[in-house]
Amino acid sequence: MEDIKWLEVAVNTAPDKLDEVCAKLTAAGMDGLVIEDEGEFLRFLEQNKQYWDYVDQELLDKMKGVTRVKFYVTDDEDGKKQLAQYIHGLDWEYTVTPLSDNDWAYSWQKYYKPLEIGTRLYVVPQWMRDDPVPDGRVPFYLNPGLTFGTGSHASTQLCLEGVEEHTKAGRAVLDLGCGSGILSIAALCLGAGDAVAVDIDPKAVDVAYENAALNGIGKDRYTVRAGNVLSDAALARELAQRQYHLVLANIVADVIIPLAPHVPPLLEEDGVFLCSGIIDTRAHEVENALRQAGLKLTRKREKNGWVALEATK
Repeated sequence: MEDIKWLEVAVNTAPDKLDEVCAKLTAAGMDGLVIEDEGEFLRFLEQNKQYWDYVDQELLDKMKGVTRVKFYVTDDEDGKKQLAQYIHGLDWEYTVTPLSDNDWAYSWQKYYKPLEIGTRLYVVPQWMRDDPVPDGRVPFYLNPGLTFGTGSHASTQLCLEGVEEHTKAGRAVLDLGCGSGILSIAALCLGAGDAVAVDIDPKAVDVAYENAALNGIGKDRYTVRAGNVLSDAALARELAQRQYHLVLANIVADVIIPLAPHVPPLLEEDGVFLCSGIIDTRAHEVENALRQAGLKLTRKREKNGWVALEATK
């Protein structure tokens, strides 16, 4: 059976004309509109941290100054008649781009390329696992789901650099707010002994276990739990039954600040706390919270307006 061919129609407009364009297209019968607006896009990211890792610099650059409305019609006579009907009377510039069914299904994959992190890590989407790995790099395979990321966001990269620097062979890791498991699995790939990961989203458990399995890591070395360590006393007690060489938290400032007092008892004497997901304008608040919790700041990493902090007891 032949792939269905689609036409992607993008109508370029301005923020103050967006409602008018949408109203005209809807009135003409098009109800499947995709709105791309830089301001809305940035607000969405700020409110939905779980999508950060799906946004690389290329996509941010593409969205700069953009306000447009997209819709799709089939690339055949019927579709072209629909298109003529929808754009009749529109005063704005528009472009038409042919898409194959394959493009339609897999266009999101183009945003994921192997990432070199620090001096050793090499983060690879699993559909590229047969490609050669650069000499001296440790491959770390990921299968991006629809909710959790692949490490392309600056805050995750900063934390991965810290993971690479501080992972020690055979030592334990705790990953708070693990998402796809990217940080704790990276530590295991780099030689950590075992890791425990926690996320408030129950879906994260399966995603993290799947990503661990892609790297040959089983439940004998990796435990993933769903829960909130700030509100679930039983979970907090369970985690505190041992200490960890690395405690990781790539979350947001508003969670790291109340989490800080819980960290020192979780750390081994020479342990390191790595926290990231902090917008640079909030870094001083997090630094103060870490100091008040009895932690000593040892390093601050910065990239694209994001900050990662390292601290010890």
